[in-house]
Amino acid sequence: MGRSRRHKKPQEGVFEAEIIALSHDGRGIAKVNGKTTFIPFTLPGEVVKFEYTFTKAKFDEAKVVEYIKKSPNRVNPPCEYFEICGGCSLQHMSTDAQIEHKQQTLLNQLKYIGQGVEPQNILEPLRTAKTEGYRNKARLGVRYVNKKEKILVGFRERNGRFLADIDKCIVLNPLIGEKLTEIASFMEILSIYQHIAQLEIAIDDIRPALIVRHLEPFMNEDLEKLKAFGLENSYWIYLQSKGPDTIFRLYPQEDVEPKKLSYQPVVGINIGFEPNDFTQVNNDINKKMIKRAIDLLEISENDSIIDLFCGLGNFTLPISQYAKTVIGVEGEQTMVSRAKETAANNNISNVKFYAANLFESFEDKEWFNNFEYNKMLLDPPRAGAQEVCSNIEKFDVERIVYVSCDTATLARDAGILVNDKGYKLVSVGVMDMFPHTMHVESIAVFEKV
Repeated sequence: MGRSRRHKKPQEGVFEAEIIALSHDGRGIAKVNGKTTFIPFTLPGEVVKFEYTFTKAKFDEAKVVEYIKKSPNRVNPPCEYFEICGGCSLQHMSTDAQIEHKQQTLLNQLKYIGQGVEPQNILEPLRTAKTEGYRNKARLGVRYVNKKEKILVGFRERNGRFLADIDKCIVLNPLIGEKLTEIASFMEILSIYQHIAQLEIAIDDIRPALIVRHLEPFMNEDLEKLKAFGLENSYWIYLQSKGPDTIFRLYPQEDVEPKKLSYQPVVGINIGFEPNDFTQVNNDINKKMIKRAIDLLEISENDSIIDLFCGLGNFTLPISQYAKTVIGVEGEQTMVSRAKETAANNNISNVKFYAANLFESFEDKEWFNNFEYNKMLLDPPRAGAQEVCSNIEKFDVERIVYVSCDTATLARDAGILVNDKGYKLVSVGVMDMFPHTMHVESIAVFEKV
């Protein structure tokens, strides 16, 4: 017989502990008799009374009964749903403390994962006064709950698989965040209301777009209702029945101009995109991030710059205003095609875009062999840029600006560049792209020694 998977019954009683750190998902960590205990809604330095809720061999989980000593960084969460909704994890921490925590997380990762990497300078954090209503991209669950006799639209419950019952979201752009109940009520009048799985939200500089993912076909009367809902709320409505290639715009019709959503990363450049394309969630920080990247590249008019993992050209196109030539390389051909189209629409002639898998060898690629670069911008996904950094000597660039959405992979790649490839980490800093969450966006500058 196999081993029993039943969990040991949690120890009963009320206990006391000091919180020493935060976990990757924002829970407080205490050491109780040498064992790690996760206690949600606590902050480092706090002393609490708690009860165990779950126990395993290597860790326990608990809930607060009483705060004996509160952190000076504790604030009242601005959202009434903070303790049930899994969309945010740090609303009980002041925004200043959130940024300080993220900066320290970055430095710790560089030290330990990067094997001793230390920056010469720490950049002033990039931040915004707009810590609510900032999020312009999201995937929201949709589910009809029989017991509640209604549809729920929103994020999952904290540490759960069910959707949180919320009527608004303060971090979403208010064009969507304040209309969750209205959207849910509308879904209930559709014939296949029990077969709508998800809403993907994308908001450009003007309007919101909703991708409705459905598991059964809509009836014609449903389609007319969806069009009317889009017209009434100034939403673009898209439908998706299966994979990404099935997405199409229902309202307005696809042949109606403009045909794409768009945003301005800098004045004078408009980037067109589809609602399922990757774009940054926080427009304000994105604009500041682009400016910082351009400043840190220290661009001169004779520079040739390569932008790897370039996406739609979020950095490539603004950089082209200052450099002699810019090459953008991206893994997805559809993104490359859109970037080329955007460059043409904006009359930008000193850029070229190529599609290539940057997690594989690229020595036989045209963009690698036919151009010379002296500076590089990296903006990889969470997996980082290990293949590029491991072969960085083949590019022979004097300066690298690395934009990261994962401190662990940035630290790993920084270790390669500094410890193995002859670069120094000149400066590093965080950018508050995701207030009230544990997500850390950062930027680093490397120079060839």
